Amino acid sequence: MEKLQKMISGKSVVIFSNNSCCMSHTIKTLFLDFGVSPTIYELDEISRGKEIEKVLAQLGCSPTVPMVFIGGQLVGGANQVMSLHLNCSLVPMLKRVGALI
Repeated sequence: MEKLQKMISGKSVVIFSNNSCCMSHTIKTLFLDFGVSPTIYELDEISRGKEIEKVLAQLGCSPTVPMVFIGGQLVGGANQVMSLHLNCSLVPMLKRVGALI
């Protein structure tokens, strides 16, 4: 849990992803298309990726990727991010944390 906190602290947007996951690709593309520069951790490429996935699962994240944190707060996975986007809440949230001007 402490390692996860270090990975997300001080960053406006963090995405935990898997290269082989199509929903991870979709969420990364959404943020990049907004002009956001998220910190992206590819759990299938980094050491201790499986360990981080277990911590995400303990937080109630299912599936564990993609998983998005905005302003250090857990937003959720693809469904939650897309819901925020569709109800026009995502952009204001990104602006509040300085990820968008």
